[in-house]
Amino acid sequence: MTIIVAYAPRAEGRAALDKGIEIAKRRNEHLMVVNAISGGNQDDPSFADTGDAEAVEKQLARAGISAEFKQFVRGKSAVSEIVELAESTDVSLVIVGLRKRSAVGKLILGSVSRDILLSVPCPVLAVKASQ
Repeated sequence: MTIIVAYAPRAEGRAALDKGIEIAKRRNEHLMVVNAISGGNQDDPSFADTGDAEAVEKQLARAGISAEFKQFVRGKSAVSEIVELAESTDVSLVIVGLRKRSAVGKLILGSVSRDILLSVPCPVLAVKASQ
């Protein structure tokens, strides 16, 4: 089985990654860390640049688990990428990070975490950053 972590280079993304490593170790499952942005906009704050990606890969290597980092920079949304992976892979869990948002922010901008929660065919664990 595989655990998917929806990763963005922010506190909530790092919290999701840490929890994913912890659970993958405990369950002896493969961990797939996914960073996805739509439209190839590398100025998107959710984009893991080369330094971020290398830091994630080093953290995964140090964890001593079966793991991989995937980055999608194409026309699909992050939600679509995660849902497709969850549907096409034997996934036991998807882990997402949450951040505090105002009611207006939730209404206008929507929420990738919420959309993943409502769309994937497996359990979802939402993790808050400890800040």
